[in-house]
Amino acid sequence: MPPTELLPLTDAERAHERRVRAKIAAAIEAAGGWLPFEDFMGLALYAPGLGYYAAGAHKLGAGGDFVTAPELSPVFGRCLAEACATVLTGLDGGDVLEIGAGTGALAEEVLLGLQDVGQLPHHYRILETSPDLRERQRTRLSRLPTALSSRVTWLDGPPEVPFRGVVLANEVLDALPVARLRGNPQGVSTLGVVLEGSHLREMARPASRTTLALLAHQNIRLAPDQEAEVCPSLAHWLVTVTQTLASGVALFIDYGESRARLYGLDRPQGTFVAFHRHRMHNDPYINLGLQDLTAWVDFTAVAEAALEANLEVAGYTTQACFLLACGFEKHLAALRARLPDTHEPLAARAALRLVLPNDMGERFKCMALTRDYDGPLSGFAIKDFTDSL
Repeated sequence: MPPTELLPLTDAERAHERRVRAKIAAAIEAAGGWLPFEDFMGLALYAPGLGYYAAGAHKLGAGGDFVTAPELSPVFGRCLAEACATVLTGLDGGDVLEIGAGTGALAEEVLLGLQDVGQLPHHYRILETSPDLRERQRTRLSRLPTALSSRVTWLDGPPEVPFRGVVLANEVLDALPVARLRGNPQGVSTLGVVLEGSHLREMARPASRTTLALLAHQNIRLAPDQEAEVCPSLAHWLVTVTQTLASGVALFIDYGESRARLYGLDRPQGTFVAFHRHRMHNDPYINLGLQDLTAWVDFTAVAEAALEANLEVAGYTTQACFLLACGFEKHLAALRARLPDTHEPLAARAALRLVLPNDMGERFKCMALTRDYDGPLSGFAIKDFTDSL
């Protein structure tokens, strides 16, 4: 990846970065001087009060580090509302659980869309680990009519009581900590983090038996010098967030590929990147706690984890196919009709980014997982790539 000119940090940001660095340095020392990358990534993103998703950084939107589909266009949320309505109708009612709700933009449009078709959920629950994002969600959703805002509640963990309905997770899987691996003539190395003075540095070690067993189980082979990522916590995480879904559908939307395409030799450096103020780069050891760290999702691994969690893979397709099958053109026309002429062209261009092949349309995929549900699904009628997994 070519060098990217990053924006300088403010004094307050530098002070925060030093606190995160001290936290990680202590973890490296406690681990004997070498910290597996997935543990480093977990601290950088989720250390209480310090990590990127656990502190007060402004993450999403024009003033943040990246823009997700719900912030890009309300059409995304209206299409998701159509998918939710199909399931809630098939269940004769139920709840929606959104994991990682960002600014609340998706929740807002899903609730408005469900209201339009007379299929509001009993409850719209949001599982959010970021205190500042939770506050932004509260502020945004409090402006909705009381009939909608009163249905919204926030959770610190997955629901404890079984429920029927829909689980929504947009750009959540890519933020799970990953192990970074590198092939070598002797086998596979695992990347970890060491401390040199006050600087963090990458150091490879032979992969552990646990890592080698995971690679063998997933049939992943790396050529010498090929780098890649795997998510050791995926299966456990999926079980945890879906264990009380008694009947319904879990929808996951994220950038990713099937395993055969993700680990091909055309990706010799893997997919791991960092985002800071809309600038993408590949140095995870700067701007600690102030930048997003992410890797593409192995949707074959998601499907395998789903089967282990007593879920069925009911559909897998591109975001473009999913949104078009969920009424994208209808919802875009409705958006354009209610906007003034001066705003309509810009809004239309933003919405089209969701489905264009060279933008989000092909890079992002949607997977539907079901449990005790054989009713209709929206989003997979145009093309279902489940057989490619």
